[in-house]
Amino acid sequence: MSQLPEQMPVAVYRGPGQIEVEERPVPRPGPGQVLVEVDHCGICGSDLHLVMEGWGKPGTVAGHEFSGLVRLVGEDVDRWGPDQLVVGGPSPRCGRCRRCLEGKPSQCEERSGSPVDHLDGAFARYVVCDARALRPVPEGLEARAAALAEPLAVALHGITRGRIEEGEDVMVFGAGPIGALAVAALVARGGHRVTVVEPAAARRALATALGADAVVEPGDLETFPRWEPERIAAGAVDVVLECSGKQAAMEAGLHQLRRGGRLVLVGAGMDQPVLDPNRLLLNELEILGSFIYDADGFERALELLSSGALPVDVLVDAEDVSLDGIPGALEGLASGRIAGKVMVVPRRDGAEVRP
Repeated sequence: MSQLPEQMPVAVYRGPGQIEVEERPVPRPGPGQVLVEVDHCGICGSDLHLVMEGWGKPGTVAGHEFSGLVRLVGEDVDRWGPDQLVVGGPSPRCGRCRRCLEGKPSQCEERSGSPVDHLDGAFARYVVCDARALRPVPEGLEARAAALAEPLAVALHGITRGRIEEGEDVMVFGAGPIGALAVAALVARGGHRVTVVEPAAARRALATALGADAVVEPGDLETFPRWEPERIAAGAVDVVLECSGKQAAMEAGLHQLRRGGRLVLVGAGMDQPVLDPNRLLLNELEILGSFIYDADGFERALELLSSGALPVDVLVDAEDVSLDGIPGALEGLASGRIAGKVMVVPRRDGAEVRP
């Protein structure tokens, strides 16, 4: 095990659009905790909300899509050993409530707090984690690719919630990180016609590179007045995965469904849509929420990443950024100028973490 430094660089949220890199003491794990040296950490859509839109609490450190090496373990931790490659996984749930026993840990009845409550995360050289929240990285899977496990697990849960069956047509709104991963997963398993709706040119190009059957702009879609609730769009699909969190996308998504179709809300947003109840009623449509992961979501995500079926080099932006580069990357992602997942490398020298 390498000797730990006393200080480490961290990217600290100060206010809307403001990130500052500072030095903080390297934390030590307590009972049931593990200290991980971060190799790569992806920038998530929730990080855009936290930083660019001011959802965050000043003084906190974001970042939860990470891979890294175990460096220290606290008392009562016997599963993890030094230099083991891991990814950050789901927060532990109670395991005894009705929803947990039904295999739906994302809906644990004893979970507390808000989705934007935030402990210090992995936009730092080291991060302390609950030992139960980590997952081992399969042998042969590189740390950079493994850092996609968390957003891929989110995308897979959206597919699960949509009950998407072979032969069904799917429309994905938003080719940001989650939408792009949903497209890649659907293309990898085959048996679907996948249409992507995306306003940004760079992300439309990404969707095409991932193998989407059709890529359109929002203005290309048919929508109907409220007095025509039974009209069905010519390009209607069985399932819409709404991954942008935008009000207009949620509203338009309902108009893209065949009778009996399902609209799955995957993307988080603050603007509330206006949805036509008569369209829902007369066409027996379903609206489903999708929050975080399936019970086995991380295991399935890591397995899929290890299979080589996903084009990681297409999904991830070619250039990693340092902690100092996070503000510029956030701006590029928010504007749509950057299409792929951006990976942050927290070490000052930018080198990968080694055992």
